[in-house]
Amino acid sequence: QVQLVESGGGLVQAGGSLRLSCAASGSVFSINAMGWFRQALGKQRELVASITRRGTTNYADSVKGRFTISRDNANNIIYLQMNTLKPEDTAVYYCYAYNGTYIWGQGTQVTVSS
Repeated sequence: QVQLVESGGGLVQAGGSLRLSCAASGSVFSINAMGWFRQALGKQRELVASITRRGTTNYADSVKGRFTISRDNANNIIYLQMNTLKPEDTAVYYCYAYNGTYIWGQGTQVTVSS
């Protein structure tokens, strides 16, 4: 089994930055990809960013150029550097790992004030 622990959310003013972390433990050898979804109040869940075991990254159009996903392979940690944050980035961010199915972190609230 895989366990995910997220951190790094918080309250920031528009234009500011936050860095999310997600640490995987357990059966990490089974993980093919990791990343974050987010869900804003009253909105559908949206894939924000992902990174595969090979290092291929993918971003939602809404965050491309502002967010960067990276990894620390030795410690099974991924990071989401979020720059130039906008109020519309406000959401609960859920880290995931994919090993044929989705495994979820506990979620972390990101709130961007205008």
